[in-house]
Amino acid sequence: MLFQHVAIAGLAHIDAPRRLTSEEINARLKPTLDRLGIRIDVLGDVAGVRARRLWEGNVQASDAATLAGVKALADAGIDPDKVGLLVNTSVSRDYLEPSTASIVAGNLGLPDTCQNFDVANACLAFINGMDIAARMIERGEIEYALVVDGETANLAYEKTLERMTRADVTEEDFKNELATLTLGSGAAAMVLARAELAPGAPRYKGGVTRAATEWNKLCRGNIDGMITDTRTLLVEGIKLATKTFEVAKQKLGWVVSELDEFVIHQVSKVHTAAFTKAMGIDPKKVMTIFAEHGNIGPASVPIVLSKLREMGRLKKGSRVALLGIGSGLNCSMAEVEW
Repeated sequence: MLFQHVAIAGLAHIDAPRRLTSEEINARLKPTLDRLGIRIDVLGDVAGVRARRLWEGNVQASDAATLAGVKALADAGIDPDKVGLLVNTSVSRDYLEPSTASIVAGNLGLPDTCQNFDVANACLAFINGMDIAARMIERGEIEYALVVDGETANLAYEKTLERMTRADVTEEDFKNELATLTLGSGAAAMVLARAELAPGAPRYKGGVTRAATEWNKLCRGNIDGMITDTRTLLVEGIKLATKTFEVAKQKLGWVVSELDEFVIHQVSKVHTAAFTKAMGIDPKKVMTIFAEHGNIGPASVPIVLSKLREMGRLKKGSRVALLGIGSGLNCSMAEVEW
């Protein structure tokens, strides 16, 4: 769906404070690496993830999302009582029930008229949340929406490293769990508004979505770890992304050279190189954060967008492509006009 009346009134991100390097992880894994005869630095040299961020203490997904939500509302300059919808898009969650959204809504003091719920779709959920909110704004159902995401990878690291340092871990086990050690923690939030209420604000133009759900078994995660077929996931993910990109060209009128920035889901050096090559994207138009922050799941796209703004790379009139993909497989591509 394409939108005529949706603006991004506020945007914020939170970087988790603790820096965990791949060197530290490799040192802990050394007995396993030596026993299995693995001599290359897969995390640092192959994936390109030199470090990732974790939270200090017992930070829950709702805590991180709340911090980002407070910051985004302040950036938009609106009071919480104006928010008509809260969508939490985190892969991480506090409980199976209640929804993490309800906890964030309570923390923020949102009004009883504010609908709130979780949307789960792996690393694609934030863009899905933007789309849901934009549709309600476009129809005039609400004036403001808040989309939040808080990711915490602490437990996944703790449990995965425990398993990978056991004396009986096999090379297959090691390969299947390695992608978990590229994950990172962080948070992001975005206030979407009816454009008339945020004059001069960036416009959310809408986007397209395609699925290849026959590949839903390639990456399966729980709160304490993740099993991933990284090679097949990359191959099939690029196929789906290429298909979605062609649709975006048609529906959104994209000409690759005319787009100013490409905000892609942050996975690894290998993924980014394959993605930009397949789409014909100039790597200089792709800001990457995975080297220092890892894969922050659905928060990665809004975090990069927020960092681009912070760096001054987004100018009035800049056309920004948001390119998201999530295990399942699902892919969405959307445009923001700054």
